[in-house]
Amino acid sequence: MNRVLILTVIASMSASFVFAQAQGGAPAGGAAGGGAPAGGGATTGGAGNVGGNPGGNNPGSSRFPTTPQPGTQQQQPQTLDFPRPIFISGKVMMDDGTPVPSNVVIQRLCNGSPRNVAYTDSKGHFSFQWGQSNGMMLDASQGSFDSGGFGAGNSRMGGNSPFGNRSDSGPSMSGCELRADLAGYRSDLINLFNRQAMDNPDIGTIVLHRMGNVEGTSISATSMMAPKDAKKAYQKGLELMLKNKPEDAAKEFEKAVTAYPKYADAWVSIGKIRVAQKNVPGAKEAFLKALEADGKLVAPHVELGMMAARENKWEEAQPYLDRALKLDPIDFPAAWYASAAANYNLKKWDAAEKSAREAIKLDPKHSNPRSEYLLGLILAEKHEYPAAAEQFKSYLKFSPNAPDTDAVKDQIGQIEKFVNSAVEAKQQ
Repeated sequence: MNRVLILTVIASMSASFVFAQAQGGAPAGGAAGGGAPAGGGATTGGAGNVGGNPGGNNPGSSRFPTTPQPGTQQQQPQTLDFPRPIFISGKVMMDDGTPVPSNVVIQRLCNGSPRNVAYTDSKGHFSFQWGQSNGMMLDASQGSFDSGGFGAGNSRMGGNSPFGNRSDSGPSMSGCELRADLAGYRSDLINLFNRQAMDNPDIGTIVLHRMGNVEGTSISATSMMAPKDAKKAYQKGLELMLKNKPEDAAKEFEKAVTAYPKYADAWVSIGKIRVAQKNVPGAKEAFLKALEADGKLVAPHVELGMMAARENKWEEAQPYLDRALKLDPIDFPAAWYASAAANYNLKKWDAAEKSAREAIKLDPKHSNPRSEYLLGLILAEKHEYPAAAEQFKSYLKFSPNAPDTDAVKDQIGQIEKFVNSAVEAKQQ
């Protein structure tokens, strides 16, 4: 079989298809909602004896005795058990003592899967109720890769809702940790193993350590200069997002940018809401306003690049993605993946290979195995057929139930047959 036929088979699934599949099929997992309001101080009202516990032996439940009906035989009171809410609060600080930016995202990691649960306030404090759903906004790059996609909102997106409003299955914290998520920083991890409702909600201080090679920022410096009324409106907007009220939140964010047009973070929030509302022109306008206010803010570059990539506008996507990854090459594996797809479709094989390998390197849990498949397509275009087959095999290894399994196996078979034929011909 000649190389032209091999490439025809391999190219039957273009990177456009790979990219589209990677967007659409991902259940939540990556950095998505699950906790509740942030904000306030380090206390949340505690985890007191909710509803009382008269004579009960289970400290984690409230007991409500039932009243026997008149004329019936007196029986032992029956009880209904309700799990007590578990509250968590704490503080974030920088390792060099500099002030903590407002609205740093707090994530919980259970068995390695991150989910956003709260924001810090202006003093670095945060609080939330474990298991309560919220409406936290997610970055386009915060992908959930559990089934080979990067979701719709990650890494960093949750549920089918762009606001991540999926509740936890229960109060268990087994295998869970807490961290602060700020691009360009490494966070301490707080182990939540065996925490109970009656425990002190304060988990202490999470320290953020600056990493090298990150020029960009995840929270705009313009926010520091916003007037008081603009900051108040922005904070109220975040609180409304936590209550799953994006329309009301948008009004507050609009107030913030009206009072202070250079409020880049507020423009980004407006853009994310418009993306969720499928208002693409409006979202693009908001993200461009954010870039105009602060060119080093990474989020609008990533969002604009992802929006263009979702529409297969590769020429438009690539400059935004290149700039985002120059500003922060560490925190956005999904942006590397999108960059690989863009370069593949633009036939820039070396650049595509570099981006695909970075996406894989920054995804040690192989949450997005389609990066492996895309790298295989790229290597095939570079005539590196054995290496391409190995990447296809890696894709199947990390995504054994993928809907295109049979097609990929056929591609592997075609490549191996071609390589074996070439070896035999050379030996003869």
